[in-house]
Amino acid sequence: MTLCHFIKVTRCHFFAEDSVPRVKEEYFENKRREIVDAAYRVCARKPITSIDMKDIIDEAGFSHGVIYKYYKDLDEVLLDLVRRINEDNRLNDKIISIFGQQDKKNWEEIIRDVCAMLADYMVQVGPDVLKISIYANMMAVSEPERAERIAGKLQKNETSPLIELISVLSVFMKKVVSKNKLKPVKSISKILEYMVAAYHGIQTGYVLSNCYHAEQVTGKYKPKEMFSCLAES
Repeated sequence: MTLCHFIKVTRCHFFAEDSVPRVKEEYFENKRREIVDAAYRVCARKPITSIDMKDIIDEAGFSHGVIYKYYKDLDEVLLDLVRRINEDNRLNDKIISIFGQQDKKNWEEIIRDVCAMLADYMVQVGPDVLKISIYANMMAVSEPERAERIAGKLQKNETSPLIELISVLSVFMKKVVSKNKLKPVKSISKILEYMVAAYHGIQTGYVLSNCYHAEQVTGKYKPKEMFSCLAES
């Protein structure tokens, strides 16, 4: 064997060995992604509290044994689903952009921009994601300990973008009140609670209108118009 031939064989062997872990890792992640995709489709059809692992198995088309190689239980699947949804719909850049304009805009314009961003967010994520969010809130009420266990495993950068927004809004509004010597009728925390309740109300109406085509609300829940009203209020 010549030296050149030896080097070629050695390099091929080295890179083949080196690629095996990467191939296995990619295969593993692809399978987990398929399972989370299946969970997304199931959760868009059924309340989370009425779903079991068999629903995910049937939707994914995997055997019972195969799916448990990747997830030990349903809540692990739901955790990755939450991570995926939150990662795909981050608002960080928009939040930074809006609140970075405080020296150029008055506080009322900032609030209008925030509400416009929420309207765009609602349309962007679409009815299915909003429906899953409603189902998750229902689980938080009916199974609080389970919901807390799942949420407790999320890192700070994996939580809902709306949680980050509320945190930033709280700091902003306190500064506005102090700087402008305002005397709001309600406390900042109560105002934020009202905004959150209004958001969930608009979200529910939007889902009913677009997913269930309920006659009472069809065509009435237009996020841009409703969030504009919220901003003015």
